[in-house]
Amino acid sequence: MSQPMTESLPGDHPFASLQPALLLDMVEAAGVDADGRLLALNSYENRVYQLGVEDRAPMILKAYRPGRWSDAAILEEHAFAVELAGHEIPVVAPIDLNHQTLHQAAGFRFALYPRRGGHAPELDNADTREWLGRLLGRMHTVGEAGVFEHRPVLDADVMGRQSRDWLLAAGWIPEGVEASYRAVTDELLAAIDEARENAAGCAFIRLHGDFHPGNILWTDQGPHLVDLDDCRTGPAIQDLWMLLSGDRHERTLQLSDLIAGYEQFRAFDPRELHLLEALRTLRIMHYAAWLARRWDDPAFPATFTWFGTERYWDDHVLTLREQVAAMQAPVLSV
Repeated sequence: MSQPMTESLPGDHPFASLQPALLLDMVEAAGVDADGRLLALNSYENRVYQLGVEDRAPMILKAYRPGRWSDAAILEEHAFAVELAGHEIPVVAPIDLNHQTLHQAAGFRFALYPRRGGHAPELDNADTREWLGRLLGRMHTVGEAGVFEHRPVLDADVMGRQSRDWLLAAGWIPEGVEASYRAVTDELLAAIDEARENAAGCAFIRLHGDFHPGNILWTDQGPHLVDLDDCRTGPAIQDLWMLLSGDRHERTLQLSDLIAGYEQFRAFDPRELHLLEALRTLRIMHYAAWLARRWDDPAFPATFTWFGTERYWDDHVLTLREQVAAMQAPVLSV
């Protein structure tokens, strides 16, 4: 293993105190009559539970990671969800209880949401892709009509350079791959800067920010969106590229369907295509740093058992080298 030593113990982490009795006390303080049923759901940045409620459908309880967002940033996330829902965009917005959506108890901030079912979208279906394109076009039309004041801007330097520099400074990169890691990330950061120059002038708008298939719940009536926790200001392509997979031909077809739907509601700026692989690269770099920064949370070592091993870093460098080739290739065209 190549992991810096940490002095924190499982019981030291703030989330360690989120035991069932405390969670039930928290929601009851907000005026919800919980029936004692709690089911932990997959979530690592925050803690999310399905909550049984007396005489009504279950709710979703989301406890925010302490110290990550300011109250103003969380409330802006909530307001964006409510605004989208007001335009009949199927977003699961927080429940307003006593004229507030953000609640505090026992040192934690939390919100409650209606429970919604569904399954992942069938992205191999052209009609599904076009439907998602229309949904994003509508969402971005609302997004560009206002601005975020407290949410972050998608920043290549933060996601890329700062992630790389922090991993190196904190001792996460094994000595045997450090030189390779430095070289490949230098090359990628230069390519990202070039991509940003080629896309200069693209509009930055309010986005979902983390529009991957896991945040899309599909039903017979179509999709609805969850988890605006990463909503931010950025280029529209950020909410499109995570829906693409496969070889170049497959990704071209997928993107064409998405944009065909998208442009029924909002024009797509083709300059943003220069950012597609740059954004994928930034996510890869940022994800490694995110895992390392969260390693004091007991849920992370228990879940991401492969992270930080020599094999992990060898594979990570290989993935980054593949991104060099991807960024050197001609941009996708639609």
